[in-house]
Amino acid sequence: MQSNEELKQRRGVSRRDMIRGAAAAAAGGTFLTGAACQTAGAPGLGARRLNGRINHSVVSWPFQVFGEEWELPELCRVAVRLGARSVELVGPEGWEELARHDLDCAISPNGMPGEPYVKGLNNPAYQREVIASTRRVIEAAAEAPVKVSAVIAFTGFAWRDVDNHAAGVIDPEEGARHTVDGLKQLARLAERHNIEVHVEHLNSRVEGDNFRGHPGYQGDHVDYCVDILRRVGSEKVKLLFDVYHVQIMDGDLIARIREFGTDIIGHVHTAGVPGRRELDQKQEIFYPPVMEALLEIGYTGYVGHEFIPTRDPVKGLREAIAVCDV
Repeated sequence: MQSNEELKQRRGVSRRDMIRGAAAAAAGGTFLTGAACQTAGAPGLGARRLNGRINHSVVSWPFQVFGEEWELPELCRVAVRLGARSVELVGPEGWEELARHDLDCAISPNGMPGEPYVKGLNNPAYQREVIASTRRVIEAAAEAPVKVSAVIAFTGFAWRDVDNHAAGVIDPEEGARHTVDGLKQLARLAERHNIEVHVEHLNSRVEGDNFRGHPGYQGDHVDYCVDILRRVGSEKVKLLFDVYHVQIMDGDLIARIREFGTDIIGHVHTAGVPGRRELDQKQEIFYPPVMEALLEIGYTGYVGHEFIPTRDPVKGLREAIAVCDV
């Protein structure tokens, strides 16, 4: 969730290394970029039509930072050709571009600078800034030229001072109380503007190979976040159920989807485990029954594909959409 430039500076491999695996596919004519995307076919995946039961979304940052480092217009063209209906985690500055491609923004950043999940609602030292920033985005979303369904939120890290860990940590219950209070304030605004706020659970154990993870993130267990949401008690404040993070920290994906239902789950992210890679046969999650479970509970929101491409990014997105298009 950090800015694109920060991620580019922090990743541990070069752009050339990241896309080396795409060489064979590109030589075979399957790598699409720019005008070449026209050959992908529309709608859906070439000759294959999408089933239409899953609303696919492309999460912007992995494809703007890694692989081909697409600019937003390029990413929008790819998304349209592959049958996605949204490009997400795009802020107000990019909404006009989404509108030009008739794409939604399933979820927007909250406007916090840097890594927005670090300074969160759990910490009184940062809560006022987080609420003010999120408020501005919610108000902008209500007037956006595209449909912006939600704005993201985070518990934040447990450090009382994120720049000075010697200041100690926030007790989990204290952090939950502060987060509930902050979300209740945002809920009133969200309800007024008919925009949802989605709290993302993040794993604190591991992350992709090319940038550090989230050690110290307070909402690292999904049940902790769900308890907070139930205490808030607003239909406009829900969970961003990131399958990748839930699998790493808690597992039991299908049972949790059935338990939480659409009262709790407002948005979904995908990526391969381990390594936040493509949704291929080299990772451990079998996505079709996970998607079926979402349909079983009546989920009609977006499924945002948030993997880091290690090869041809168009092929990876095509595969992710295909495997999740149950």
